[in-house]
Amino acid sequence: MIHEVAGDILLTRAQAIVHGAAANDPMDQGLALALHSLFPSMHKDYHHWCHQKHPKPGEAWMWDTGMGKKIATLITQEGGYGHGQRLGKASVSNLRHALRALRKAAEKEKIASIAVPRLATGVGGLDWLEVWPVIQEQLGEMEIPVFVYVEYLPKQKANEPGL
Repeated sequence: MIHEVAGDILLTRAQAIVHGAAANDPMDQGLALALHSLFPSMHKDYHHWCHQKHPKPGEAWMWDTGMGKKIATLITQEGGYGHGQRLGKASVSNLRHALRALRKAAEKEKIASIAVPRLATGVGGLDWLEVWPVIQEQLGEMEIPVFVYVEYLPKQKANEPGL
């Protein structure tokens, strides 16, 4: 069940925080930067995973913080493996596949609740009016609370029903 909320996703009580990225993303902007700053080892582990698996857009990677939270990185953008190669923009198709991969990973790992930002609308370059229906389509039938942070309010906890 999806709940639209306003607040700071970093203060969520949800078990998993979702963000979008590219393979080999430097994670130097937006939510990815904030997560990288909070969990430097996540960034290192992500790059190790990328070098080992060479993931494609549309995949998801789940990382355990060791503090009762997980970070789900959705590969919504084309990534660069070559030296100096720039990261691409997100696509609705990549987003759809990545959200499907997230749903499967959350079910497999028995995630109890998920916090989702306005995915792929910042660095990814997509329009929220394109993204929102895809989130509803892919996560709307989940039997766990899915908190979609539709408005960012720095340092304010969102009202997350049931948590």
